[in-house]
Amino acid sequence: MGKGDRKTAKGKRYNSSYGNARSRATAKAAGTTAAPVAKKATRTVAKAPAKKVVARKTVAKD
Repeated sequence: MGKGDRKTAKGKRYNSSYGNARSRATAKAAGTTAAPVAKKATRTVAKAPAKKVVARKTVAKD
C-alpha cells in the first residue's frame, strides 16, 4: 500500500490520476462544501524555571 499502488489515494497522487480513492475537487456539487473550522485558541502555560540546588558547605567537626 505505497505510492505505486494505484488503488490508494497516495498511489493516485504519485501517478497523477484520479478515481474513487482520489476524486477531483471540482467534481463536488456546489454548496456542499463545509465551512472552514475555526481553530481553537490554545493557551500555553509558562512553566516555572527549575530550582537550582545550592551546595551546602560542610564544617569539619573537631
